[in-house]
Amino acid sequence: MSDLDSHASDTDPADENVIHEPRLWRDEGWTARIIKNDDDDGWAVEMTREGEREPTLIGPWTMGRDKKNPKPMDKPAFNTLVKTASEFRRRSEQQLHAQLHKEVTVDSDDGSIKVTLDIVPDDDFPYAELKAWDEMGELLAKAQTAPNYKLSIDSAERWIAGGYRKPN
Repeated sequence: MSDLDSHASDTDPADENVIHEPRLWRDEGWTARIIKNDDDDGWAVEMTREGEREPTLIGPWTMGRDKKNPKPMDKPAFNTLVKTASEFRRRSEQQLHAQLHKEVTVDSDDGSIKVTLDIVPDDDFPYAELKAWDEMGELLAKAQTAPNYKLSIDSAERWIAGGYRKPN
């Protein structure tokens, strides 16, 4: 085996996806594309996570020295954009989780019972799953309910007192 063959087999296949061009960078699972800003004469940059169709983040981009073309992408700018887009994505996921998952704890004769509500936002048949858990984390009961069911301490207490029957 020649040195060329040996070097070719050591190449990381992921490196084939890496692009470092003035207006397009693809690295670390992200693509930064500098685009013409439709709203004015300036430029914008869109950050898209690998495997996703829509950009996670779109923001303004700096003009170059000629005040006509965009400043070329470089490693420090790309790293900053990756960090910003990752943080934005994480906050969006946390917000979505908070909207789709609710939890209350109710004191009962049998100890504390944690009641959770998980909304399943199906396009055709959205629903929610109501679950009760004991202090050891064992599932006590589960019921399917409407996605607009309002979980509160009062509604959880009523569900428990009613023998965990499906709420109306």
